[in-house]
Amino acid sequence: MIEKKEIEIDFGQVQTDRMRLNIGPQHPSTHGVLRLEVELEGEIVTDVIPHIGYLHRCFEKYAENSTFIQIVPYIDRMDYISSMSNEIPYALGIEKLMDIKVPDEIQAIRTILAELNRIASHQIAVATFGMDAGAFTPFLFLFRDRELIIEIFERLSGGRLLYNYIRPGGLMRGIYPTFVQDALDVVRIVRETNIEIMNLLINNKIFIERTANVGIMPLDVAINYGCSGPTLRGSGVSFDLRRAEPYLLYDKFDFDVCYGKGSVGTLGDSYDRNIVRVWEMEESCKIIEQAVKMVPDASFDVRATVPKKITPKGEIYTKAENPKGELGFYIVGDGKNKPNRVKGRSPSFVNLSALPSISRGYMIADLIIILGSIDIVLGEIDR
Repeated sequence: MIEKKEIEIDFGQVQTDRMRLNIGPQHPSTHGVLRLEVELEGEIVTDVIPHIGYLHRCFEKYAENSTFIQIVPYIDRMDYISSMSNEIPYALGIEKLMDIKVPDEIQAIRTILAELNRIASHQIAVATFGMDAGAFTPFLFLFRDRELIIEIFERLSGGRLLYNYIRPGGLMRGIYPTFVQDALDVVRIVRETNIEIMNLLINNKIFIERTANVGIMPLDVAINYGCSGPTLRGSGVSFDLRRAEPYLLYDKFDFDVCYGKGSVGTLGDSYDRNIVRVWEMEESCKIIEQAVKMVPDASFDVRATVPKKITPKGEIYTKAENPKGELGFYIVGDGKNKPNRVKGRSPSFVNLSALPSISRGYMIADLIIILGSIDIVLGEIDR
């Protein structure tokens, strides 16, 4: 008879080789042409290195060889999900340098466009984040509603993705007769759909388990990396440039700054960063409802204060609260029609830099969730 012997193995002494895995640059979960070089021990992420530069389009160098008005289409192509919002800080900077006073009626229209674009951007962020977690139906609901916003932008500018609509001193052309009603219709539908999204996705037990306590970004980490937008506010800080340093007409409107509260997990996790965007859509609806009361009729001349020659002199840094965070432009002009320097401060670039710090120790499936919660666009990173 063969005697059985029990063999005891101390797995704590077992040495395993770490593996390096490339995710991207052509992969749906990287949200664009991003390559993640991931170091794994089994399925646990021990390090991650983002590799960028696959979408580089030389925006800042092009700007030095273009007139100030020719630069606007290039700005659209940075965060191509928020093209209308991108144009605002650039226009504000030139207006300050040239001391152009823009009427409140035009600023009201700009505010509505910025908030519509914020909703459209957050709809994509929430929809694709749901896809990363395995939920497909919310993606269809949110893209269906986003189409209504795209149709408004198309009627205004002629473009569905890139608009070239906001000009220093005014707008490219006036609004159409039913603009206000179309904006209010979007507000109504967005609110209805967000209730469905909360029931279908945000409060779903599986979704909560996939996102809560994953990718925790403590407040000090968010601040030290210079994060902004929902990525920063998800860590519990109530900071929004629309409140802290108001521009356009934000100081005249009543709205709340949304921030993470750690309601289902640890403060600053992937769930908090996502739900901040859902809450912000409601605040954008509130702003639009107030701003439409200041919109002029379609006969108002939105080009009356647009200078025939745009030749700013001096240097300035202007910033705005874009859907993904603080977008800023440093502009240097010498009185000619072309700038000496245009430098863009990209929120996606800064927010992505925090990814390695908040990903170590999680599983590779969690890494996909963490990246989606940051909501990046590579056109802005690789400007």
